[in-house]
Amino acid sequence: MMLNLIDKIGDWNPQLLRELKGRLKILPVAIALIISLLGQLVLFLFQLKDFPGENYSIVGQYCRLSKSYLQQQETLYRQSSTLNTAISSLKRNKGFDKASLLDLQTELKSTNAKLQALSKYISDNFCPTDQLNMQSWWREHWEYIFLSLSVIFIFTLLVAGTYLLINNLATEERRGTLNFIRLSPQSEVNLLTGKLLGVPILVYLVTLVAVPLHLYAGRSANIALSYIFSFYAVLAASCIFFYSAALLFGLVCRWFNSFQPWLGSGSILVFLIMTMMMASSSGGNFNNSTTWFRLFSPFDITNYLFPNLYHIYNGSPLKQLQFFYLPIGTNITSIVGFHVFNYGLCTFGIWQALKRCFRNPNTAVISKLQSYLVVAGLQVMMWGFTLQYVKNYCLPNLVNQPSTCLYGVNSQIGENFILLAFCNSVLLLGLIAILSPHRQAVQDWARYRHQGIWKNLLKDLIFGEKSIALVAMAINLAIAIIPLIVWIAVAPILNVHQSRNLLGLGNNVHRIHVVFALALFITLMMIYATIAQLMLMMKTSKRSLWAIGTVTAVMFLPPMILQFLTIYPSKNATLWLFSSFPWAGVEYASTTTIFLALLTEFSILALLNFQLTKRVKLAGESATKALLG
Repeated sequence: MMLNLIDKIGDWNPQLLRELKGRLKILPVAIALIISLLGQLVLFLFQLKDFPGENYSIVGQYCRLSKSYLQQQETLYRQSSTLNTAISSLKRNKGFDKASLLDLQTELKSTNAKLQALSKYISDNFCPTDQLNMQSWWREHWEYIFLSLSVIFIFTLLVAGTYLLINNLATEERRGTLNFIRLSPQSEVNLLTGKLLGVPILVYLVTLVAVPLHLYAGRSANIALSYIFSFYAVLAASCIFFYSAALLFGLVCRWFNSFQPWLGSGSILVFLIMTMMMASSSGGNFNNSTTWFRLFSPFDITNYLFPNLYHIYNGSPLKQLQFFYLPIGTNITSIVGFHVFNYGLCTFGIWQALKRCFRNPNTAVISKLQSYLVVAGLQVMMWGFTLQYVKNYCLPNLVNQPSTCLYGVNSQIGENFILLAFCNSVLLLGLIAILSPHRQAVQDWARYRHQGIWKNLLKDLIFGEKSIALVAMAINLAIAIIPLIVWIAVAPILNVHQSRNLLGLGNNVHRIHVVFALALFITLMMIYATIAQLMLMMKTSKRSLWAIGTVTAVMFLPPMILQFLTIYPSKNATLWLFSSFPWAGVEYASTTTIFLALLTEFSILALLNFQLTKRVKLAGESATKALLG
């Protein structure tokens, strides 16, 4: 029977069979089983040290008599405090009645004597065994085991699994066997699925052996099966997502060598620890545009399903979560479904990149068309979590503010504006690095263009793999900016001067200034993209380092120099308009000055593109001559 199963696995996925044969050996399997069983035993026995026996305190949590004794003790403490206060008050009055004072002091001594006697009784006596609430103790004991195993599952599967996957790819790369796998007639999905299922098989084994105890502990703690299986669904989806990301990281970032698995798994470990700390805070805030990134961690949904995990008795903040004002956090089906959908959608995108990079590691991770979908998807997610209804956003109707709800929208977007700008800037700079082709690819493209083989230039610039990426970056910028432009167009608060500017641009900022700020941002990003493409056209082998260094210098040196020279935007706004933070000078510059700065940056962009076009044309001509000669 076992041989038939192995044959079926080999027929379905030969790569999986190869991985299983290399790992499912007697010694590794035995060690995995021992680690899992021993860990379960230690976890079970650890809680038994607090088992309520014959010497259990009479005021302990699980003694049924504790409530009455604690109430008596609290009553005596209050009486003693009241008598002390009365005696002090009486002594402060001149000519006080000594008989009254004596009565109070006598009563205080009697109360203190009773308190001491009660404290001595509590310390000298133990709870009768028939008064121990063992049912409650066992329920909490099993809940402790269940929650502890849940956290252990998350860290073990995500951290250890990603380390093994990245390390396996790095080892295959060093040995040269990865190229043989690439030459296999099997599909990329089949090969990588075999890696994903087979490489962490011992981690799966350690976890699966602990699942029966986890299920039994959950049911013994009166946790609903629907909640337990919801946790399993989210955990499985998160494993697939992180393992897929680990495969992509292992294929793309090969230059880290032996440090690569530690970097990948260490990053996930730090991410999990940070999000676990956030989830353990009762004041967690999900009303911001970066909530989407936090949802990649399974800790918030675990805290939602099992509130006792962090002893947040008022419920998880995730219950208030909304997406475009839709209350997805109100019930378990919607919130778990959203998590699984989010993991599934992102995993699908990663696998598209895996299929591109597996056969040809030197190709771009994503195509231009896929980059448009990535940018659009990020906007949907970030704006969806930006637009959440919070009561204090909607203020009473004021003068020149015709719509309370629109003012609330302005507040939400204004408070998230910096986050939206930062995340989009990081994404767009990353796309510049990913989509900008190197010299050889541009030469090949320019040679075909020079020979007139490709007729539709615009289509090639938008979707072509080897064409320069400036048009694609312009489209991505437009996708990212459109939601902000729509908001600026309909936001009534920007029609008048405000005492408090929601964009962080200072006071007295008109709508046109915000439009100019966005135009400056677009122009600067296009300048960075053009500079990067020019650097990648160099003949040196270090062109990537030149591109990164040049763009970094152009971005950060001007504002650093201005800060070093103590030239602040309020003193000289014009210079700040030409830096990578032009919005700092928008508040203090006139409309004419901003327009001239924008015109100047447009001129710089035009000159750079003229130089780039010239280089591409020369590259095409020289490549054609070399081919013909």
